[in-house]
Amino acid sequence: MEEVLFKTEQRQSRAEIADHLRAVADKLEAGEPVTLSSGTESISLEIPSQPTFEVKAEREQEGTSSELSVEFELEWDENDGDGNGSDDAGFEIA
Repeated sequence: MEEVLFKTEQRQSRAEIADHLRAVADKLEAGEPVTLSSGTESISLEIPSQPTFEVKAEREQEGTSSELSVEFELEWDENDGDGNGSDDAGFEIA
């Protein structure tokens, strides 16, 4: 069963999106909690030192229209304080 703890979706400029991603990257690098907030909703997450990092690009086709997306996901077991991720080969974003 999946429980959504926080969700927001809105059209933003590439620069605004980059600012959000940069803020998350800075918090990750510093080992600080990541706080997500929108309006009155807010959640802080303590991300372990080695979560699993998933990157996915996909195309969703419906009739004659299609939509492209890229997803970045951090995942860890809530009961595993160290968040040991998978040992798959690394990748690079260029």
